[in-house]
Amino acid sequence: MAENGEKAENQAGRHQEVGHKSLLQSDALYQYILETSVYPKEPESMKELREITAKHPWNIMTTSADEGQFLNMLLKLINAKNTMEIGVYTGYSLLATALALPHDGKILAMDINKENYELGLPVIQKAGVAHKIDFREGPALPVLDQMIADGKYHGTFDFIFVDADKDNYINYHKRLIDLVKVGGVIGYDNTLWNGSVVAPPDAPLRKYVRYYRDFVLELNKALAADPRIEICQLPVGDGITLCRRIS
Repeated sequence: MAENGEKAENQAGRHQEVGHKSLLQSDALYQYILETSVYPKEPESMKELREITAKHPWNIMTTSADEGQFLNMLLKLINAKNTMEIGVYTGYSLLATALALPHDGKILAMDINKENYELGLPVIQKAGVAHKIDFREGPALPVLDQMIADGKYHGTFDFIFVDADKDNYINYHKRLIDLVKVGGVIGYDNTLWNGSVVAPPDAPLRKYVRYYRDFVLELNKALAADPRIEICQLPVGDGITLCRRIS
């Protein structure tokens, strides 16, 4: 019995290392989902970009393959055409979006690091979807403020995906709610934050996980209390909360 308990503990420890990929209790179950449902249908360009990103020292920042598949299907289901992405990294979720949009679809993509985006850009170009992307290097908040001030962007976005600095999620939401159309969707990534949202105060957490946890908790409370949206929080990847604007 003690030996079994030790094995389970070791498994749990190993699983924590890939916590950003999946909150499932078993690595084997997550692998089953990937091999049965995700990888067989994954476009070649998505696979190529996923493998390039895996070699990057900050690969923990990437969107997981199952979440990429989910976003791709969601965008098709809601017939999205005009979208925005805040936080691009190497562009894996951006590529998932670009592949889902029609030929004349558009993505306003913002990130403070163009070098990471340029790692994935050749793959995006080869996939024939680079023309859909308007990439802006720099902080997103000034761009959002300018769009709101212009007045012509209110309610024009079908879908917005946020996977950036967690300490600004609330600030993004205050602005994005005006830019997404009624019936449109905002997706906030990492809203279960490595499972740390339910960790006891004295839990041993990695520094960056502990630092951003309170911001994620604050966001989750704010979204649940916002009367302008309907929400659905899903345990896909590291947790994604979908917000459908209703007013």
